[in-house]
Amino acid sequence: MNSLAKLDQLNLDADTKIQIQMLFEQSQKEIHSQQLKIQALTMELAYLRRIQFGKKSESLSPKHPDLFEETLQSDLAAVNAEIEQLDPSAKTQAKPLRSRAGRQPLPDHLPRIEHHHEPESCQCGQCGHQLVKIGEDVSEQLDVEPAKFFVHRHIRPQYACKTCETVTAAPIPPAIIDGGMAAPGLLSWVLTSKYLNHLPLYRLEQIAAREQVTLSRSTMAEWVGRVGVALQPLVDRLKWHLLQGNTLHADETPVAQLDPGKGKTRKAYLWAYRSNDLEPGPRIIVFDYQAGRSGRYARNFLENWQGYLMVDDYGGYKALFSEKQTAPCIELACWAHARRKFFDLHKANDSPMAYAALQRIGNLYAIEAEGKNLTIEVRQQLREEKSLPELEVLHEWLVQTRAQTANGGGSAKALDYTLKRWPSLIRYAKTGHQPIDNNPVENVIRPIAIGKKNWLFTGSERAGQRAAAIQTLFGTAQLNGLNPSDWLKDTLIKLPAWPNSRIDELLPLPPGYIELLMQKN
Repeated sequence: MNSLAKLDQLNLDADTKIQIQMLFEQSQKEIHSQQLKIQALTMELAYLRRIQFGKKSESLSPKHPDLFEETLQSDLAAVNAEIEQLDPSAKTQAKPLRSRAGRQPLPDHLPRIEHHHEPESCQCGQCGHQLVKIGEDVSEQLDVEPAKFFVHRHIRPQYACKTCETVTAAPIPPAIIDGGMAAPGLLSWVLTSKYLNHLPLYRLEQIAAREQVTLSRSTMAEWVGRVGVALQPLVDRLKWHLLQGNTLHADETPVAQLDPGKGKTRKAYLWAYRSNDLEPGPRIIVFDYQAGRSGRYARNFLENWQGYLMVDDYGGYKALFSEKQTAPCIELACWAHARRKFFDLHKANDSPMAYAALQRIGNLYAIEAEGKNLTIEVRQQLREEKSLPELEVLHEWLVQTRAQTANGGGSAKALDYTLKRWPSLIRYAKTGHQPIDNNPVENVIRPIAIGKKNWLFTGSERAGQRAAAIQTLFGTAQLNGLNPSDWLKDTLIKLPAWPNSRIDELLPLPPGYIELLMQKN
């Protein structure tokens, strides 16, 4: 209103004053509208931040990103950008502290393409004198190119002998698929996309079509089948190395399998067996696809293996620990499963007893974190000094609490689960090499369980077994810090002419371990 009052003081004609007044009122409405929108966006931003920073994890420890973290981050960035568009001064406002401050340096192994930006003139814009270089400012941006298709041309000159008319040419390079048009790099791309990125073949067909390349899904399916057969000896060898370990993890996840005769799916299972990270040697994961969840599948896989087996409380494993077995396994129970019972109870009704149990179990995990990078001998000493006394106190508390808890409720079930499995739960603490829980194998299974939302089901039992074999190779490569796609491409180049006696050299294991195997052989 002060601005309109000043307008009256100006020597303007009536029409001009009316136009200025209308413009002023319109701008006021736009400002008010922007303020309301900024207020709404600010409230949305606060809500998103509350979701991001207010999450709680099972172990009452700092937050862990979940499956939808990327969506949350995208929404936060979008809201911030909209606010900055409406109010440019918002760019200078303080932003909340992040757990990882500053931009992380880009990996050194990536190729660099340098772009030099020189001033338009080498003379000072103020005084006209010649400029002298005193340094340079360097910034880096990460870029990527989509899948690029190209063609290898194999040219084999033919030479003839004029005397005897003999024709000579270089031999055809050996290949996984004789006479096929797919080079190892393309085969690696197809298998990595299908089994690691969980993209169905029809999507790969569409990706290639955008580059004007015809790749029919039936052709790619044939490649997958042939490569799967060629890679099977590597899988069998990994299984042999896995069963040399003293301690293993085991778990299973359901998979839908198509039943063509009935026009619907039935339930199959992907069993997973993983090496123990606390023992020396490479990290290995082996998947075994089976038609059901019966314990006999685990017995058939392990055969006469004897050692410590970390499992959950599924009844199918119980026969493995029976004294009637010719080579009985020794059970290790999972503290993560025991903790989960109390976590679910605390989440359901804020049970003080469950919260106390979580804190006590948390102490055990704190000791494990302390001994993570120690040698087996030193870790065993640490567990004897700290874990065993902590377990003794925990057991006494569990027994006393159970005596004061009525039967049949959730509290009684959580307490009974832990007390029932107590001998197997405390077994790890008497050694320096046995794990506290089954999380290592569950973490490897989780990406496959998420991928099921893409491929929905396996087409046959053979397809499931092939998927298990290839997932075994990819999973082991990832556990050992290898790039699965690069490893597979290199292996497909070597494999056709590789002697079976040196097959260990092709396994997706660290170079140092492969050298050790070569020395033993």
